[in-house]
Amino acid sequence: MNANATNSSPSTKASRLGALAPLMAALILAGCASALPAPAEHAGVEIPASFSTPAAQPAAGWTTAAPAESQARGQWWLAFADPELNALVERAGSANTDIQTAAARLAEARALLRNADAQRQPQLGASGGVARQAGANTAGGAQPATLATAGLNLSYEVDLFGRLSQASQAAQLDAQSREALLQSARLMVQADVAQTYMQLRSLQTERQLVQQSLVAYGDTLKLIERRYNAGDAAELDVARMQTEVSATESEAFALERQQAILTHALAVLVGDVASGFTLDPTSAEPHLPVIPAGVPGTMLARRPDVSAAQASVLAAQARVGVAQAAWFPAITLTGNGGYASPELGDLFKWSARSWGIGALLSLPIFDGGQRAAQEDGARARLEAAVAAQRGQVLIAFRDVEDQLSTLRLLAGQAQSLGQAVKSAERATHLSDVRYRNGLVSQLELLDARRAELRNRRQALQVHTAQYVATIGLIRALGGDWSAA
Repeated sequence: MNANATNSSPSTKASRLGALAPLMAALILAGCASALPAPAEHAGVEIPASFSTPAAQPAAGWTTAAPAESQARGQWWLAFADPELNALVERAGSANTDIQTAAARLAEARALLRNADAQRQPQLGASGGVARQAGANTAGGAQPATLATAGLNLSYEVDLFGRLSQASQAAQLDAQSREALLQSARLMVQADVAQTYMQLRSLQTERQLVQQSLVAYGDTLKLIERRYNAGDAAELDVARMQTEVSATESEAFALERQQAILTHALAVLVGDVASGFTLDPTSAEPHLPVIPAGVPGTMLARRPDVSAAQASVLAAQARVGVAQAAWFPAITLTGNGGYASPELGDLFKWSARSWGIGALLSLPIFDGGQRAAQEDGARARLEAAVAAQRGQVLIAFRDVEDQLSTLRLLAGQAQSLGQAVKSAERATHLSDVRYRNGLVSQLELLDARRAELRNRRQALQVHTAQYVATIGLIRALGGDWSAA
């Protein structure tokens, strides 16, 4: 045996190396490719040591914690000790359309994750068919012949460069983001239900105050009419009092209109029809919980919208890796086994068996810039996700600061209005006594009553604002503060 028969010639070696050059270049590129830099913690937002509100500074500074997409938000509404509110929140949790939509989107994301994972597994399928053909594959060349086939086909893509694994990771992060958005939707709906309920209760109480004032005005009007009929009062006094009664009746109708609008909004939140939806007007006043200082330290880790934004950034980063992996070759292993026969009756005989194995290497060389455009698009989406996460973190801080400042200022306002209500009630009582004894004019009595009603209504509105701000702070903190 000569040397030429046992060793390949230099030209043969060169041709083989030339055929393997694209694969070798891709492997070198894969080895030199560096991992994408990790996103900056909290999207690059500098975390302050404490909030600016003195009453809410954390004792031990900020806490670094992992995102909590699936963490329960807690039954924070129980702290208000209102059975009707509890029932409304529970109804909203099962019937609110926003929550149902978010749950459906989570189910869709999980299905896409299963689909991405399935692409990493071997694919097995069955095939069968009958064909009439002529050519090199038939006896006699140009003579038509029938060929029947039946068998199994197996294929598996070798994930050498991580394209499939990164696509699966991106789908998993998308599912985590959707899970966080579902928690965010639940928390938002719960807060909306609680805030609407508190505002509705406030309107009912305010309407009772106006009705009480209307009764007092009506009694005074009757007194003035008796005095006018007896010649002890002028017609101007009657006209003034009648004007006050009519104006107060108008305010009562306005409050009733606002109450109807809030009732209908609450019905939609709990997934009910607005027609016929009512609340028990005799319920006791809810308890106003106090959120202790130091709780906001874990706010960033517990807010579901911040967790969703962070998961979106990581998913966009994984998709940049998928776009980069498109530059590398794809290797697919294939195998098939079954039967092939020109006679349908002989198809499943042992002599008709057939099988085959193969490996397919595909490496795109020129695509007109398609892969580069896809990678640029993936990087742009990553930058957009990082910007969105930064915006979400900034909004989180703003929400907490807004509610803390609001609660601090409302506490002082409520204290001042409480004193104003006591003084106004005393002034109204003294003015009524002096008016009945003829010591003061009707205008002084009306001014005292207007001042009392105004201060009582303002005190009630401030009290309601405290409820609304407390619920807003709970939502800004990500739910139940006792779970922090």
